[in-house]
Amino acid sequence: MKKTFIVFFAAIIFSCNTAEKPEATESMSKPSSEAITNMSGYTPIYSASFEMGDPKQAEIVLELWRAWENGDLTPTKTHFADSIIFYGADGSVVGGSNLDSSFNMMQEYRNMYSSVQTEVYTIFPVKSTDKNENWVCAWGKEIHTDKSGKTDSMYLQETWRFNKDGKVNLLYQFMSPAAKASQ
Repeated sequence: MKKTFIVFFAAIIFSCNTAEKPEATESMSKPSSEAITNMSGYTPIYSASFEMGDPKQAEIVLELWRAWENGDLTPTKTHFADSIIFYGADGSVVGGSNLDSSFNMMQEYRNMYSSVQTEVYTIFPVKSTDKNENWVCAWGKEIHTDKSGKTDSMYLQETWRFNKDGKVNLLYQFMSPAAKASQ
């Protein structure tokens, strides 16, 4: 399974009143967590208030992508909560309150491929300030070869949610077939 939503805005404050560099303050070193004020008539179902999240969680998602690519998810099992749910791009739903069962299903899915290569386009951690939830958004491309030798490639967008214990408990995955290069 592979990779997904969220845009944030960061504000930087500069002082023009002095030739000396001002000392860094808490407000200068923290990204803005202000919500979007003009929603053009829309009301977000989840949230519109985000700030940068914990970079360590982005590193965990990259570790999970690497394990997927390598074909052995076992070393990453400790990064998952006891109860997880993954919404796959193909419409599949994997998860429940039994981590072992869910984890085995994910490994079986990965075992359908003889090889997987992943390109990371971007990855960023964010925190919903009004929901107090941590997410990691990852965009990339997966090139996989099934057991019969058929190779395919997909653009990915994944959004991973981390619980209060720093464990993955939810994944939304979106894919689009990669455009075939014209020759």
